[in-house]
Amino acid sequence: MDIVQRNNVTVTGNPQGPTVVLAHGFGCDQNMWRLTVPALADAYRLVLFDYVGCGRSDLTAFSEERYASLEGYARDVVEVCAALDLRDATFVGHSVSSMVGVLAAQTAPERIGSLVMVAPSPRYVDDEDYHGGFSAQDIDELLASLESNYLGWSAAMAPVIMGHPDRPELGEELKNSFCATDPDMARVFARTTFLSDTRDDLGRVTIPTLVLECVQDVIAPREVGAFVHQAIPGSTLVTLDTTGHCPHLSAPEATNEAIRGFLAGLPR
Repeated sequence: MDIVQRNNVTVTGNPQGPTVVLAHGFGCDQNMWRLTVPALADAYRLVLFDYVGCGRSDLTAFSEERYASLEGYARDVVEVCAALDLRDATFVGHSVSSMVGVLAAQTAPERIGSLVMVAPSPRYVDDEDYHGGFSAQDIDELLASLESNYLGWSAAMAPVIMGHPDRPELGEELKNSFCATDPDMARVFARTTFLSDTRDDLGRVTIPTLVLECVQDVIAPREVGAFVHQAIPGSTLVTLDTTGHCPHLSAPEATNEAIRGFLAGLPR
């Protein structure tokens, strides 16, 4: 299969610059990076893609068995990097894609040389002294609601996830993105996302890593950002002065500035 076509890969920006891969989160597609691309395009070669089951990917390539674990999505990333023969790229992952990037970097360390984790969470469910933001019952109810009425769940949850009631157009955009995703494929991605536990993988990250969190985020609260930062040796934590789970849409200037600053400090 043509991986570039399968994952609707887009390559843009400066072909002579270092490579940055931009990976979207659950229920989204590469269009969610449209406010980041112009800020990086002059200096960096940018690679965007859609996970199988999202955006304009080849839906016939979807496999429930493969995408029932984050490793399946990490295989997408590794295969895209291999198809383009990427070396030492910076992987920028939003939300669950942050942890997909961690797994992909472990699988193919020659492909990914640094990480930017935007609102990451290695586990969404509270566990003893770990605060993930949700109880097990919360997640069970969230998934039950999503699986019984995906469109209704999308309409209700998108504004909550976006976190900007004063800017309803942002929640509307996220809702439309959710609703454009095939419900059956979205259910698989949702269960994979919200039931994952990749905390143990964080300590194995040995490459430069930037962790971006927001001052208030119902999906990935600040306790999670602190946990990720403490678990990854040598990582940098930046708290963005915005709310919600999608700072690249709600506060693109601050998000882009943090990403550019991190990229500028990487060895060439």
